[in-house]
Amino acid sequence: MIYPPPIDSAAVAEHFKRSLAAAKRDDWPYRHWNLKEIYPEALCTGILALPVDPPRLGKTDGTRGTYNAVRTFFTPKMRADFAACAALCDALQRPDVAKLIGETCEFDVEGSYLRMEYIQDIDGSWLEPHHDIPEKLFSMVIYLCLGPDAKGWGTDIYDSNRRLVASASAEFDSAVIFIPGENTWHGFEPRKIVGVRRLMEINYVRPSWRSREQLSFPDRPIKLS
Repeated sequence: MIYPPPIDSAAVAEHFKRSLAAAKRDDWPYRHWNLKEIYPEALCTGILALPVDPPRLGKTDGTRGTYNAVRTFFTPKMRADFAACAALCDALQRPDVAKLIGETCEFDVEGSYLRMEYIQDIDGSWLEPHHDIPEKLFSMVIYLCLGPDAKGWGTDIYDSNRRLVASASAEFDSAVIFIPGENTWHGFEPRKIVGVRRLMEINYVRPSWRSREQLSFPDRPIKLS
């Protein structure tokens, strides 16, 4: 038996494009899209099987920047070591996939760089309301949470006054997309996590992104032709 099962990046790309084409757009309190069945089953299995322990953080200040040293990004080394990382990175680096994302979300993806983070939150983790920095052109959060309470672990959404107005469902293999802006307030209110809150954040970032070690292809900007 081969485990995790083999993964074809072209199949991942086609699966993702179908999900994006069926995305539901909502303009309140800011423009975002809800997607389902983002990844094929083999890719979900491959990511969940990664030998990456959830970081034991203890008390945090509500930001991810306080523990940069133990965050997990899909870097060139991760691509080389794990087929799931390589397949997903290759799929979202493809011109046809990047073009569809840019057209759907109405932003210029040409020349940007792919950044992917695998996040495993345990009980005590939380995120204060924030909006992404301008260097992020595109943000997508994909939920890979398991357990009876997992659907309640979605991203919290706030209005321009930072009042909690909605929460995304963390249904397995679903996602939320938004284009970062000053009004795109989001976070994760403190609540009980039984198990591990697994998710991925995927960004296309500007060439000015300083933390090159976080990028999937540090020397390969997105090209649409």
